[in-house]
Amino acid sequence: MRRRIALLTCLLTFSLIACESKEDAVEETPSTAEQGATEEGAAEEGAAEEGATEEGATEEGAAEEGAAEEESDPLAAPADVAAPPADAETTASGLASKVLKEGTGTAHPTANSTVRAHYTGWTTDGKMFDSSVKRGQPLTMPLNRVIAGWTEGVQLMVEGEKRRFWIPQDLAYKGAPGMPAGMLVFDVELIEIVN
Repeated sequence: MRRRIALLTCLLTFSLIACESKEDAVEETPSTAEQGATEEGAAEEGAAEEGATEEGATEEGAAEEGAAEEESDPLAAPADVAAPPADAETTASGLASKVLKEGTGTAHPTANSTVRAHYTGWTTDGKMFDSSVKRGQPLTMPLNRVIAGWTEGVQLMVEGEKRRFWIPQDLAYKGAPGMPAGMLVFDVELIEIVN
């Protein structure tokens, strides 16, 4: 019974957050969207041409450039949104993660900790369904009141760390009506372990 109450509390919390983000959403004009897409396409073409002509380019350099692009638009779906990359760490439960930015802290939160974090969530087809970054306000939440993938994953982090999680459906919303289905991808930045 407690598990069901916790699940309902979690679903209600995320539903409220999702509703709030829809109310706060600002529509982008078609001309702005087209301009952004054109600029991104030109930048990608230029980078591809540059990469094809330069000798001695390393995979590490390419990875750093990719990370810099993600930093410039934290709301854009990451290139690896469809599936965890080969270098992602995977736990026994099936949760996969990859550190995007090393943290400055040393302590890890526990399953009962309350944390303050920024996050953005996508479905594996690249659709963003929620983002505290978009709202401009981090979320403070007890880890025992969120989806199991968050409870497990955030415990791997230290303050200041940013990590990408690929959360299997069984550790996410488990097919609950009105919630995103399937594997979900979250970028989480742990700002503070509150207690």
